[in-house]
Amino acid sequence: MGVCIPLPDIESLPDPIRDAVETFPLNYALMAANAPASFMALADLTSAIHFDSQIDRRKRLITSLRVAHVTDAQYMWSLNLFVARKVGITDDEIERIRTEDPVVSLGDEENLLCRVADEITRHVRLSDDALSQILNRYGTREATEIILRTCP
Repeated sequence: MGVCIPLPDIESLPDPIRDAVETFPLNYALMAANAPASFMALADLTSAIHFDSQIDRRKRLITSLRVAHVTDAQYMWSLNLFVARKVGITDDEIERIRTEDPVVSLGDEENLLCRVADEITRHVRLSDDALSQILNRYGTREATEIILRTCP
C-alpha cells in the first residue's frame, strides 16, 4: 500500500465531529476529520446526497457503481455493491454496469444514468443531449441530485 494520510484518533475529535464520523464510519470520513473547519460542511453535503435525495436508492446506486467502475475506485465499488444487491440490482445488471462501455443493454433509464455518470466522470460535464434527457425525465431537483451524486 502507498503513502496514506494518518487518520485521527476518534476519541480525540470534538464531539460534533466524532458524532458525524460515527454516523459515516468510513475511512474517508475519518480522514476528512483532519480538516475540522471543512469537515462539518462536507458531512452535511454527504448526508444530503446520500440520505435526503428524492432519487430512489436503486437509481443512486446505479450511478455510484458506474462512477466507481469508470474511476477504478475499488473501495467505492465494494461499498456500493453490497447495498446495490440489497435494493434489487441483479448480478447481471451489476456485470453490465461493470463491463459495458457505454452501457446500452439495461433499460432506457439505467442506460441514461450510466451515460450521465460516464460523461461527468470522464469529461467533467454533461453533453447538452444528456442534460436535456435527465431534465425531461426527472425535473430540475432530481436532475441536480443525479449530477451531484455522480461527481466523484
